[in-house]
Amino acid sequence: MARAWQHPFLNVFRHFRVDEWKRSAKQGDVAVVTDKTLKGAVYRIRGSVSAANYIQLPKSSTQSLGLTGRYLYVLFRPLPSKHFVIHLDVSSKDNQVIRVSFSNLFKEFKSTATWLQFPLVLEARTPQRDLVGLAPSGARWTCLQLDLQDVLLVYLNRCYGHLKSIRLCASLLVRNLYTSDLCFEPAISGAQWAKLPVTPMPREMAFPVPKGESWHDRYIHVRFPSESLKVPSKPIEKSCSPPEAVLLGPGPQPLPCPVASSKPVRFSVSPVVQTPSPTAQSGRAALAPRPFPEVSLSQERSDASNADGPGFHSLEPWAQLEASDIHTAAAGTHVLTHESAEVPVARTGSCEGFLPDPVLRLKGVIGFGGHGTRQALWTPDGAAVVYPCHAVIVVLLVDTGEQRFFLGHTDKVSALALDGSSSLLASAQARAPSVMRLWDFQTGRCLCLFRSPMHVVCSLSFSDSGALLCGVGKDHHGRTMVVAWGTGQVGLGGEVVVLAKAHTDFDVQAFRVTFFDETRMASCGQGSVRLWRLRGGVLRSCPVDLGEHHALQFTDLAFKQARDGCPEPSAAMLFVCSRSGHILEIDCQRMVVRHARRLLPTRTPGGPHPQKQTFSSGPGIAISSLSVSPAMCAVGSEDGFLRLWPLDFSSVLLEAEHEGPVSSVCVSPDGLRVLSATSSGHLGFLDTLSRVYHMLARSHTAPVLALAMEQRRGQLATVSQDRTVRIWDLATLQQLYDFTSSEDAPCAVTFHPTRPTFFCGFSSGAVRSFSLEAAEVLVEHTCHRGAVTGLTATPDGRLLFSSCSQGSLAQYSCADPQWHVLRVAADMVCPDAPASPSALAVSRDGRLLAFVGPSRCTVTVMGSASLDELLRVDIGTLDLASSRLDSAMAVCFGPAALGHLLVSTSSNRVVVLDAVSGRIIRELPGVHPEPCPSLTLSEDARFLLIAAGRTIKVWDYATQASPGPQVYIGHSEPVQAVAFSPDQQQVLSAGDAVFLWDVLAPTESDQSFPGAPPACKTGPGAGPLEDAASRASELPRQQVPKPCQASPPRLGVCARPPEGGDGARDTRNSGAPRTTYLASCKAFTPARVSCSPHSAKGTCPPPASGGWLRLKAVVGYSGNGRANMVWRPDTGFFAYTCGRLVVVEDLHSGAQQHWSGHSAEISTLALSHSAQVLASASGRSSTTAHCQIRVWDVSGGLCQHLIFPHSTTVLALAFSPDDRLLVTLGDHDGRTLALWGTATYDLVSSTRLPEPVHGVAFNPWDAGELTCVGQGTVTFWLLQQRGADISLQVRREPVPEAVGAGELTSLCYGAPPLLYCGTSSGQVCVWDTRAGRCFLSWEADDGGIGLLLFSGSRLVSGSSTGRLRLWAVGAVSELRCKGSGARSSSVFMEHELVLDGAVVSASFDDSVDMGVVGTTAGTLWFVSWAEGTSTRLISGHRSKVNEVVFSPGESHCATCSEDGSVRVWALASMELVIQFQVLNQSCLCLAWSPPCCGRPEQQRLAAGYGDGSLRIFSVSRTAMELKMHPHPVALTTVAFSTDGQTVLSGDKDGLVAVSHPCTGTTFRVLSDHQGAPISTICVTCKECEDLGVEGTDLWLAASGDQRVSVWASDWLRNHCELVDWLSFPMPATTETQGHLPPSLAAFCPWDGALLMYVGPGVYKEVIIYNLCQKQSAC
Repeated sequence: MARAWQHPFLNVFRHFRVDEWKRSAKQGDVAVVTDKTLKGAVYRIRGSVSAANYIQLPKSSTQSLGLTGRYLYVLFRPLPSKHFVIHLDVSSKDNQVIRVSFSNLFKEFKSTATWLQFPLVLEARTPQRDLVGLAPSGARWTCLQLDLQDVLLVYLNRCYGHLKSIRLCASLLVRNLYTSDLCFEPAISGAQWAKLPVTPMPREMAFPVPKGESWHDRYIHVRFPSESLKVPSKPIEKSCSPPEAVLLGPGPQPLPCPVASSKPVRFSVSPVVQTPSPTAQSGRAALAPRPFPEVSLSQERSDASNADGPGFHSLEPWAQLEASDIHTAAAGTHVLTHESAEVPVARTGSCEGFLPDPVLRLKGVIGFGGHGTRQALWTPDGAAVVYPCHAVIVVLLVDTGEQRFFLGHTDKVSALALDGSSSLLASAQARAPSVMRLWDFQTGRCLCLFRSPMHVVCSLSFSDSGALLCGVGKDHHGRTMVVAWGTGQVGLGGEVVVLAKAHTDFDVQAFRVTFFDETRMASCGQGSVRLWRLRGGVLRSCPVDLGEHHALQFTDLAFKQARDGCPEPSAAMLFVCSRSGHILEIDCQRMVVRHARRLLPTRTPGGPHPQKQTFSSGPGIAISSLSVSPAMCAVGSEDGFLRLWPLDFSSVLLEAEHEGPVSSVCVSPDGLRVLSATSSGHLGFLDTLSRVYHMLARSHTAPVLALAMEQRRGQLATVSQDRTVRIWDLATLQQLYDFTSSEDAPCAVTFHPTRPTFFCGFSSGAVRSFSLEAAEVLVEHTCHRGAVTGLTATPDGRLLFSSCSQGSLAQYSCADPQWHVLRVAADMVCPDAPASPSALAVSRDGRLLAFVGPSRCTVTVMGSASLDELLRVDIGTLDLASSRLDSAMAVCFGPAALGHLLVSTSSNRVVVLDAVSGRIIRELPGVHPEPCPSLTLSEDARFLLIAAGRTIKVWDYATQASPGPQVYIGHSEPVQAVAFSPDQQQVLSAGDAVFLWDVLAPTESDQSFPGAPPACKTGPGAGPLEDAASRASELPRQQVPKPCQASPPRLGVCARPPEGGDGARDTRNSGAPRTTYLASCKAFTPARVSCSPHSAKGTCPPPASGGWLRLKAVVGYSGNGRANMVWRPDTGFFAYTCGRLVVVEDLHSGAQQHWSGHSAEISTLALSHSAQVLASASGRSSTTAHCQIRVWDVSGGLCQHLIFPHSTTVLALAFSPDDRLLVTLGDHDGRTLALWGTATYDLVSSTRLPEPVHGVAFNPWDAGELTCVGQGTVTFWLLQQRGADISLQVRREPVPEAVGAGELTSLCYGAPPLLYCGTSSGQVCVWDTRAGRCFLSWEADDGGIGLLLFSGSRLVSGSSTGRLRLWAVGAVSELRCKGSGARSSSVFMEHELVLDGAVVSASFDDSVDMGVVGTTAGTLWFVSWAEGTSTRLISGHRSKVNEVVFSPGESHCATCSEDGSVRVWALASMELVIQFQVLNQSCLCLAWSPPCCGRPEQQRLAAGYGDGSLRIFSVSRTAMELKMHPHPVALTTVAFSTDGQTVLSGDKDGLVAVSHPCTGTTFRVLSDHQGAPISTICVTCKECEDLGVEGTDLWLAASGDQRVSVWASDWLRNHCELVDWLSFPMPATTETQGHLPPSLAAFCPWDGALLMYVGPGVYKEVIIYNLCQKQSAC
């Protein structure tokens, strides 16, 4: 009913009485005139500046129209030869305000998260095709019909809520505005309406049409979005779309430009301009996308077409738009494509849109400040710090270092304020006129966006309740202004209301709202301290009598808070500090100064530093900030000291010296931490208890010019205009090193790929290398005369290149640490090119070097080793818009297999060149209005990253008909550099700060190269293969042929000639899609196949499920965990851990779910009492500083919370009986006990334990009590809650001597008030928790008791000896009264089971009749006490698995492990079938006999062990047949011959032994590989005549020194002959780095003459070798 008054339409001007100007506003030249065409009064808005001449509805920006109609009709006419602008503020259903603007002033569509700008084209066609500009002289009245619902859905994926405000800006005539939920047809009369299913325009809204004339001849109708852009009525679901992602929408990007149409329509819908998309059909011209669609008002229609086929950018951008309407006039002046005749889109890339959407998510920010460094504050709970980083607001959790962000500002944030309940966050940006935002602090959602009455906002302050916000700033005349806003209704969907405004002639440096009265404030500044009051909508102030201090320059103020937090106003004291070192204590009631003190330095004779501080007369220390808690005052001064004083300022309590002047201090709400910020960009806090200073953030103080990344150590190097080079840790975003150059400014930086060294170029022309280990300069070269503009190294680290502003290019040899200059070439690089990270580019294979030069219009490609010029491309085409030649700005190479060179130009294009021939492959036009200084392409060639002004644009490079980029905001200054991380999982952007983004796209193994041709045909019908050796930049195949009986399988990297062919390749260009290869043929050298992610992992499209591999089943259980299995018999929930996985298994069906996410092995589990939540904990990994605890939703299997409680492994987890608390226990190194509230999983309490603790448990009858056991003590903890705070009271009780020596290792609660504890010596002792004493103990086992469970009157104990015992303890409660005289004879054992290892976990039903038990052997047992049986449920190896082999029929597999066992598994059920165990030995290798060795029952396994022995096991008889000892050292690999009658084995000394498995004799030993371990032996069945040798078997051996020997053998005749010997180079830099990856080789299954090799080498590569041709297979 709320919308009924707006139906069927609403006359906006009439409803808001525009003629009275009470509910609307006008500015500038606005007048009422009579229009001859409409024969009525209209409003004329004109003026040279559109922003200064307008009509606005409603009158105030804080009010709202509240119009809910879906369609907005604007009846207007542009003034001839003028610009006009229409602004609409639209609110979405989630209360996000978006500005939608239409204008003929805009040149292109622009989009941010809160602003859409559409160019509105209303112009005649001109020869230059320039669609944007002044309105034509014959501009007509226009009906602009805007579908606001679809505008938000198409471009921002939001739901339309209501229309908030409208602003119509000069220069135009406007008749009226209307809103409606109906789609009216303006050109349909009543008679026509009766025959058509359309709704005619109401008479009140319609334009008058004289008799005999056509509506379209007199008027124009613009409908936006057009029907072709319609989307579903609900937004597309976004699972993880962060607020920072500014996206242009998935799929084919609609052309975002409303276009006028004036064509008559007899049938169907109203005229809508539809721009055809590119098509590959021969019958229709291929049309290229335009920046804007076109309105044709010419008298002739062009018949020119472009038949070049589909492409990214057509060479002829203009194409014919055909009209399907049969009533188009011959001299047609209108352009229309009927909806049913829309040209289909031809795609040469992926058929899907740009996914994922978004592809980037902001993860971390390196930086602090921007506009200033005074804005840093604590959250009310003291857990996080809020501070600005230029245009981004960062919330940093101080304990974990995790960051979250508030994104939306387009300029630097100048002021911040947070209310007392952490509900509202207010922020203002610096650039005038200042825009302010109110945020929901918990969700990060922007609640309100409004413009401040102040020109610039300097300071903000919230009242404690958040209902009042006060701001101080300057108006446009430079006068100080104070504004008070009411914000109480913002969270309920209301608006911000200006309560009062006041101007003052007094300077205001700081302003605060008092905590005891929201109507009172205080300010200080130059010579004044004033108290303010808000009453009756008026802000008034009165000065404090400062007496002799009236001339001081005050800088900050703070109120003293009473310890109860609720003082009376009369007791409030105000502290004010000054630049002269004074601190005044002011009585707010009497408005007088009670105490005045001064901070002075005291120096010893000749002493350079102050020894102590006093308050007396003399030259003071300038104080920039202060903060007051109930117990102390924190003072920050410009001498770089943070000092803590008592409130009587008698002496300094603590002080911390900083590297720069302290600009801001803030005491945490609990008074235990003091936050400080410096003008040099440092942010940290002082912990008053530990007296340790913690650094939170460091920052460059000027824009970042360039960055470089190092892969091995995960480090980042940045250079900045502040003359520093800084090294950062990418994992923690903390600064590691800082190199400062006061005279010589750094310009460029790059890391050495393999050594801990980085290179830096300076403004003097010097290039220096720095050691990261010694933190010093190693070598310096000064071969340049100008500033260094580019610096890059080859991927292997052998060569380094630098360029300078004088045009010289230098090449260096970096093979050794004392690198030297090889050659310097003058006049090579463009001399006036600016310094840029993309000034020089080296190809990914290190063979090519590209740069802009010798002029701006040319790009040169050279050989990186010889510096021979290979290619010079002139890209200097004429830019018609600016009448200037186009010039190159930046270059970058694509993956080596593509052979693409990308060049960004000054005309806003990115040109893709062939790096060999120089031909243009494609273009990306209009990437950004300004030139792009940096661009890069991902390793899988899927995403192109461009630095575009203050935004980052990501293009779907793989899609030829790209739908447009995704745009990401956050930087407040132009982005200087963008780069992918070495693992391609993250993106870095540098400008005002350094942003770290997560790439949300699937891994590169799921992707293929862009633009790949269709897959090769297989089988007899396959055509001849095209020549692929002509150039090295060909693309891989789209799909690898699959093996089948009709057609032998082809190699994934090299196609074979079709069967029956002679192997010759057809090199003729037939015009068909080319079959391409990754390697060219080179005689007598193995073909190298790049092992970069996009090629080594295949080029087939991924399966429909979205991944190549899907985890089906896990075999094993982590026996080295503790309490890492849970089972609930009432619900059937069963979960256990296996490595980093939580495995949830159905005990009936065996189906598994795998919950992943932990970065290290899981140590323990805990299931809540409601069985709805499961908590899992893991230890630290190499990439994380803290362990992880993941909280899972049991029903959905999703991780709901991720917390980082400890720096060491979590030993135990437990939920409280009411599931409101979770306790975590650190291991013996951490010794930390932490409590977490399960509502939000925030830390409630944490304490450091004095000794190692082995177990913790909540009291099941009292949620306020928990107990820990450890070394000789039982610790009882009582939880006391006061409000939201929980404190712990501890009571420690020693273990009686009667229990014996040893540690308490386990515990469980029994019947109230009993506690059972197990010891390391096998004792079980019983405690009375009320009395705190041990009254009973008995010897329960020979080994340590690691597990105790109690239920009813029964106790289960599990020990390190593997014994599981059931005890009857029903009489123990009666023994409690006897005290120490109680005897253990009343306790007796009911049952006992012996398992295969120490018991580490167990879960039983309530009656303790049955349960599941886990042991250190990696086995889970189902135990039934009634039957006295134990059944194996899960079984796995207890240590590392060394090898897996499959049976010939693939029905079974066998595994061997370090634990000495060989196990055979049934693949269908993954059940253990057979186990062979050898004690005290490690089984290192395994082989299954081939199928041709005999009948299936004669299958055998050969296993090699660490003592050099080789054992043969019979699978059918489940027994060992033979043991032999062919090697003196450990075996590394074993294989059967093709007939199964011979076994080949290799050891770690490089010997290969040939043995008979039946007799156990070794009849041949080959020592050709002696000195290097044999890593693999592979055997294949092949007649060897074509290799020139005799033999029935072909086998190879690969060793760790990168050598492969190939042999032909006939073992029945004892014949073995060497066929080939291959040696592969090993990089010198890896020879001393310890363990190398193995050298592996194998024969092709369908062609024994082909072998494949992988191993450590100069390149990451897969090498394919043809034994027949003695050369690479191609």
